[in-house]
Amino acid sequence: MTQARIPLAGVIGSPIAHSRSPQLHRHWLLTYGIRGYYIPMDVAHDDLKQVIRALPRMGFVGVNITVPHKERVMEMADKVTDRATLIGAANTLIFRDDGSIHADNTDGYGFIENLRSGAPDWDAKAGPAVALGAGGAARAVIASLSDAGVPQIILSNRTRARAERLRDDFGQRVRVVDWVQAGNVLEEAALVVNTTSLGMSGQPELRVPLDGLPKSAVVTDLVYSPLKTHLLQVAEDMGCTTVDGLGMLLHQAVPAFERWFGYRPTVDEDTRAAALR
Repeated sequence: MTQARIPLAGVIGSPIAHSRSPQLHRHWLLTYGIRGYYIPMDVAHDDLKQVIRALPRMGFVGVNITVPHKERVMEMADKVTDRATLIGAANTLIFRDDGSIHADNTDGYGFIENLRSGAPDWDAKAGPAVALGAGGAARAVIASLSDAGVPQIILSNRTRARAERLRDDFGQRVRVVDWVQAGNVLEEAALVVNTTSLGMSGQPELRVPLDGLPKSAVVTDLVYSPLKTHLLQVAEDMGCTTVDGLGMLLHQAVPAFERWFGYRPTVDEDTRAAALR
């Protein structure tokens, strides 16, 4: 008697013990009665290529990729989506039946879906977005905001040259301002996004002056530990609509789960509770 292989998926990074993705995918697998598993894997830089190549033969249908491997896996893929190429990083690998590896980036999708869910009245065309930070997450945010029709993205980073590289990649819709001037441009913003790790548990606080925030602005933080960062608390006290960063993690996982396990999951309060458990 033969049985179909049990599909396996997982998340690769280093470190990885902090990841909430296993709780999230386990919840969906149980909720929808899918016979599969999602496994966290701490893989060192020197072992990454060997591990990735072995996974399809072990029954894996795909994996998520997190720091510090998002850029490096691009060169290991047989096919890379246009959005992953634009962002310069992949967070999702799909292993095809023919053995090929497809790389995608769903971070931008997760960001926009979280924003629209948490701030349903947000209008992309209402005015500029101010993005703080110029790392890999910022690239995904800028790409998704451009696609959504935001007229201008004002970008500020502690290292200006890094922000200027993003402007060169994404075009004149991106305007760069010095980090010390970031607080001065908030009054122009219809949307403010912190893409840095500043404000995360164990990290320094985000020290951009926030007194220029207009009450009409939507403020979101990609940090989700703590759920309510200092930025979000101040913005909330000033009357702004705020969106925490957990939803981005949840929504970016939806298309990956669907491709791996053949069922499109729903993000709801039970999903949030499972990720926080």
